[in-house]
Amino acid sequence: MILTVARQIISLMILSIIMAISGGYMLIPLLRRIKMGQYVREDGPQSHLQKAGTPTMGGFIFLLPFLVVGILTGNLGVLFWVTLACAGIGLTDDYIKVVLKRSLGLKAYQKLLLQFMVILVYVGYQYYQGQLSTQIVIPFVEGSWDMGGLWYPFIVIVVLGTINGSNLTDGLDGLSASVTAVIMLFLVVAAFLQGKLDIGILALLLLSGLLGFLWFNTYPAKVFMGDTGSLALGGFVAFVSIYLKLPLFILLFGIIYLAESISVMLQVAYFKKTGKRLFKMAPLHHHFELSGLKETKIVTGFTLITILGTLLALLALL
Repeated sequence: MILTVARQIISLMILSIIMAISGGYMLIPLLRRIKMGQYVREDGPQSHLQKAGTPTMGGFIFLLPFLVVGILTGNLGVLFWVTLACAGIGLTDDYIKVVLKRSLGLKAYQKLLLQFMVILVYVGYQYYQGQLSTQIVIPFVEGSWDMGGLWYPFIVIVVLGTINGSNLTDGLDGLSASVTAVIMLFLVVAAFLQGKLDIGILALLLLSGLLGFLWFNTYPAKVFMGDTGSLALGGFVAFVSIYLKLPLFILLFGIIYLAESISVMLQVAYFKKTGKRLFKMAPLHHHFELSGLKETKIVTGFTLITILGTLLALLALL
């Protein structure tokens, strides 16, 4: 039985990687032809100006196997749909930036409102199905804690923070994909340990898709995932963590998401108070970039930190 399941899982991973790589070879030329090139802010690092015009919306490369294999296997639960909903928000943002040439895309309040609506759908569906739980597991503590009414504002913070942390992490070639691939591996293990095979397979599909996507996204990137990809990944990580009652574990395995978000908040607050910058540039990866570190070195360092955070999260889980 175990060997049969293992064979099926490995087969799905192989299929997903092949789909992602072959899809990338077809999608990237198409994105170039229809001029879906990345807009690069002039106030960003000067080294990034040469990236202007690199195709974006590459999140489709890893979302394709997630979508197709998910449908073929009938793995169409609420987590599948909320992930695609987050991808839809990102797609809208990318479309406004690239096609309509409005560099800021969706306004901040519009993004937050749409993300909040996805949260409402998730909570409403789980409540209707009788599967809504307000319990969470605390790292390194046995048992779980029932948060009661506090759970609702808490998960709003978790989802919005994780989605936008994922979005901020997508700023260097291969950074978001590398960091999130490690996170997906944790979610696979956590889901399997809880006997949630369907959730673990969804995480494996995204993990495999990300591995295929990295063929095109590592430095120098031939395509960027765009908000289509980063919002989908952040949404999946947030909602799966909540479903598995592990949102607090994001503080460990999602340490890079957290650091990127906090760096932006600190930068804004410090500048408003003193008129000076705390970091050379925010999010945090740009600070290190302007400090002289190469992109590849930053990506490697942030991925290693994520691996350490994930190992700590696994230790806490076990």
